[in-house]
Amino acid sequence: MAELSVGDMAPDFTLRDQSGDDVRLSDFRGRKVLVYFYPKANTPGCTIQSCSVRDSLETLDAGGISALGISPDAPGPQSKFDTKYKLG
Repeated sequence: MAELSVGDMAPDFTLRDQSGDDVRLSDFRGRKVLVYFYPKANTPGCTIQSCSVRDSLETLDAGGISALGISPDAPGPQSKFDTKYKLG
């Protein structure tokens, strides 16, 4: 895999969301995307990070930016995390 530089377009990828549905980076074509990674749902640092992004969604959306959080968690734990903290 080639190294990306600031401003490069990220390669497309497909991952499962908290509902078990496929989400592709290309689904967000035409929008800027904030992609953030966290190692495990419901851990202190990951919760702070995800809630911080959630609390910024209105500002991000106003700037035409979508947020996409990625972790290795399966859809079940991810769904519980999403519901508990209303991550949307």
